[in-house]
Amino acid sequence: MADTFLALRQNIARVRERISRAVERSGRDPSAITLLAVTKKFPPEVIRAANELGLCAFGENYVQEFEAKAPAVRSLSSARFHLIGHLQSNKARRAAELFDVIQTVDSPKLARRLNEAGRLLDVMIEVKLSEEETKHGCPPEAVGEMAAALRECPHLRLTGLMTMPPWSDDPEAARPYFRRLREIGERHGIPGLSMGMSHDLEAAIEEGATCVRVGTALFGPRPRVEPDSLERHTLE
Repeated sequence: MADTFLALRQNIARVRERISRAVERSGRDPSAITLLAVTKKFPPEVIRAANELGLCAFGENYVQEFEAKAPAVRSLSSARFHLIGHLQSNKARRAAELFDVIQTVDSPKLARRLNEAGRLLDVMIEVKLSEEETKHGCPPEAVGEMAAALRECPHLRLTGLMTMPPWSDDPEAARPYFRRLREIGERHGIPGLSMGMSHDLEAAIEEGATCVRVGTALFGPRPRVEPDSLERHTLE
């Protein structure tokens, strides 16, 4: 356990150093960048260890998976939990109960369902910039309409845009998508941008990211376990 904790400490330091260098190159304020630790498929012990080492923002992909973890991590007063996976409207109420931030709002219907839960939430609009069928999000031309719908929801606070470019081993391949999301945000007066992952966070920051979603660079390869068995696994 001690060795795993040390490895995590070192990984966090390396990722923060990468962020610092990218921020310096782009002349930005380092405090404007949120490091979102993606803990999909990792057990609660990993979240608790990362929080002890100073990480406060955590991203999960599935409502059901985080529902199993939540009892073990809700006592972490400094932690905020973001849903970064696709959300179906029939799971909106439960998501609103579990998460502090929903990054993947992609339709007025989903916005209304989240608002009806009656809990104050920060939300982001997921924008589909890729032609891949597996990607979700509203089309770029619908961002204005989506933003207007969110601003009519008293329990939702629009904080930014989020996107997922097509996967590529070349981190530079994602740069045009990051740049386009920034331009859409500027056009609609939405400054927050969630974009960039372990392999391309530098390009994302240089193009204006305010939140980078990092999993592998912090925690290593994801364990091959089913979500409902996660609570049975530890860091060891």
